[in-house]
Amino acid sequence: MNIEKTAIVGAGGWGTALACLWADDGRQVFLWGHDANRIARMRKTRENSDYLPTIQIPRSVYLSSELADCAGADLIVFVTPSTALREIATRLRKAIGDTHAVLLSCTKGVEHRTGMRMSEILREVFPGNTIAVLSGPNLAAEVAKRFPTATVIGCDDGDCAASLQCLLGRRRFRIYTSQDIVSIELGGALKNVFAIAAGVSDGLGLGDNSKAALVTRSLAELVRLGQAMGGNANAFYGLSGVGDLILTCYSERSRNYTVGTRLGRGEALAEITASMKTVAEGIPTTRGAWECARRLNIATPIIDQVYAVLYEQQKATVALEELLKREPKPE
Repeated sequence: MNIEKTAIVGAGGWGTALACLWADDGRQVFLWGHDANRIARMRKTRENSDYLPTIQIPRSVYLSSELADCAGADLIVFVTPSTALREIATRLRKAIGDTHAVLLSCTKGVEHRTGMRMSEILREVFPGNTIAVLSGPNLAAEVAKRFPTATVIGCDDGDCAASLQCLLGRRRFRIYTSQDIVSIELGGALKNVFAIAAGVSDGLGLGDNSKAALVTRSLAELVRLGQAMGGNANAFYGLSGVGDLILTCYSERSRNYTVGTRLGRGEALAEITASMKTVAEGIPTTRGAWECARRLNIATPIIDQVYAVLYEQQKATVALEELLKREPKPE
């Protein structure tokens, strides 16, 4: 596979971190962001002060707010919020027309109403392209600082996955491959819901015993719903399942964990989201996951209570009591 030009769509923290990482060898990387003023500021300062302060953006990263600049790319990487992916992908298709590019989704989510994964949305918009996904326990700031990190790339085409592994892997960014796109995407998306629950637990001051029990049962719930949605149980014990679940449930840098912690302390969701520059994907994904569980008739008590807190104004203490009063059962 010959990749001469890489275009990254989404100039948030994760998109910027990947641009910096993949420009290390001087390869041409285009980084697109929707905010023209912020892109102009980044071009001048070579820094994304809103999302990755102090990280210098290499000169080989070309910054643009014009989607047409993605034309001619051999690899297009999507790092947009999940709720914006369909719209931005559609705009990109109109801006560049047909393209031979491999499409790589680094966005984690389940679409509201349709229950579609991000690769399925891309497949609708770009029906003729090869599509791959990347997911794992990857905090943007740590990747940008070149901390040792592992992730997984999934693609139906095993040769394509192997080529991307060689192209995008670095000594401190170890990439594994898989042909199980479904499990990779679901693991990366669903864990964000449980990270909110873990944050609520800590926000309520429930202690380590409660947290360990919650995370363990979250994994069981992730596997149960993930299988019903087409995933493979064993795959959820990999980097994009349990690996990402551990990271997001325990790291104070996790946006979803932070949202949960603040909810547990009694803050209102609207107040929390208004104060955040970044998107906590667990918020929209909770709604998509809850809808999928209802449609598939799968028991998801933790997702149900996170949904009630986020969308039905249920207090975190009440959600806790609802979980505790469930009937005892075999593990």
